[in-house]
Amino acid sequence: MAAFPFDGPSQEASRLTAFAENTLDRRSENRPRDCLLTALRDHRTLAYAVMNGRLLLAFDEATPAALFPLAKLASLGADLDRAVLLGFASDMAPRLVVPVSTEAEDLPVPYKAVDYRSLYMQALLPPPLLGEVAQGASLIAWNDSARYCGRCGGRTRSECGGYRRDCPACEKQYFPRTDPVVIMLTVDEVKDRCLLGRSPHFRPGMFSCLAGFVEPGETIEDAVRRETLEESGIALGRVRYHASQPWPFPHSLMLGCYGQALSGEIRFDSTELEDCRWFSRSEVRGMLSHPSEDGPATPAEGTIAHRLITDWAFREG
Repeated sequence: MAAFPFDGPSQEASRLTAFAENTLDRRSENRPRDCLLTALRDHRTLAYAVMNGRLLLAFDEATPAALFPLAKLASLGADLDRAVLLGFASDMAPRLVVPVSTEAEDLPVPYKAVDYRSLYMQALLPPPLLGEVAQGASLIAWNDSARYCGRCGGRTRSECGGYRRDCPACEKQYFPRTDPVVIMLTVDEVKDRCLLGRSPHFRPGMFSCLAGFVEPGETIEDAVRRETLEESGIALGRVRYHASQPWPFPHSLMLGCYGQALSGEIRFDSTELEDCRWFSRSEVRGMLSHPSEDGPATPAEGTIAHRLITDWAFREG
């Protein structure tokens, strides 16, 4: 089997998920302590503005605008002390994310605050910008949660453009967290069917892949097996990675896998799921090709669950 079955990154399944495309030059090995200050002084700098899990958009053109010169954000209460340097665009212009203090209901025309999930559900931004927003949202959330030192309780200070926080009191350093989450489609190859579950918070009729956090000291494969067994009672054999997706709620990385079912009797955890069942390939193809508000439905396009389900349902052979 070829180690690299694709011709390039563009054919990776991850590229077909929301928030996954990001073309910024992050310069992760070259973030001097004054890089944010330098970016704030650069007249070419453009910034995303965020507030309480929402992105500021200007709707005065046919296409919503998401990037603004810093001067335009001053009247909206831009908090430059909490700004984060995301990286550099193809023209070498710095790209920032900046929290603003104006409440959503007080925004002047033509601005609106849109939650991150709606950005991809409504296709309001092109994929590269959506990926930049995910990066910025995750970093803002992490910085806000790490303002105090976990060792001594002192106030921490943002460094390296928002990619590190230092405690001046005890010299402890903190770095951005990314929470790994396995999301898996269990497949019964003998009966040509897959396992989907329904959580109580899902929209009516929706079924999706099972998912759960990777625990400390656990491999991705073992996390897939453990979560599937705990939630559905189905034992798994082989596990194969398929795709990943940045998920800025607040800073997760979804790790999409397929799992080989070794058993068939479902005994689902009713504290986690309100339903869990097997679906044949033909049923799943119908759910994907003819979405219904009445019958079972799959997750929205752009989600990694949709990618896993689609790629199994319509795979060749």
